[in-house]
Amino acid sequence: MTSIFQTGQPQEIVDVLKNRDERVAYQQAVLTKYPQTTLLAIKLNIPGPIKNNEAIRAIFDAGMLRFYDALVKVTTDFTTLAQWDKPTGNELFIRTDMDALTIKKLAVDFEDHDTLGRLFDVDVMSTAADHSLSRADMGLPVRKCLICDRIAKDCARSRRHSVAELQAKISTLYTQEFETSGGVID
Repeated sequence: MTSIFQTGQPQEIVDVLKNRDERVAYQQAVLTKYPQTTLLAIKLNIPGPIKNNEAIRAIFDAGMLRFYDALVKVTTDFTTLAQWDKPTGNELFIRTDMDALTIKKLAVDFEDHDTLGRLFDVDVMSTAADHSLSRADMGLPVRKCLICDRIAKDCARSRRHSVAELQAKISTLYTQEFETSGGVID
């Protein structure tokens, strides 16, 4: 199996932190402009210095199509505000007037049960909450590790799995999703 992490522009921690600051500023601006809205900030969890390339973009695009399919089953009242395609990764921002709890349940279902959704991080926020809604806020189970099914935060904190192991797992998911089904989705 070939790794999908052979191409792309390596990112340093400073790049990732700068992008995080830009994301937070954008989210705050949206919530200020639309105080009654629920905002979704969607990105991939990609380990290592390569955060974006053709294969990673294909994962993001295919996963987003699936998420949109799930979203339209609960509401058609949403607007895609922005999509970022940066060396630090792909991100998408959606606003809706649906309540944040309903949207977070949809997001958790996507993250937990869709093969590609396992790679996504869907943050749901509103001005009614002073932070992004978490699974704990809703009494939902914590996120499981992509490799061993333990608590993901525990594995990340202890560095139980190497970047190479995580990238190999993501490469395998990519191969199963795209190469066995006839190639990369355009």
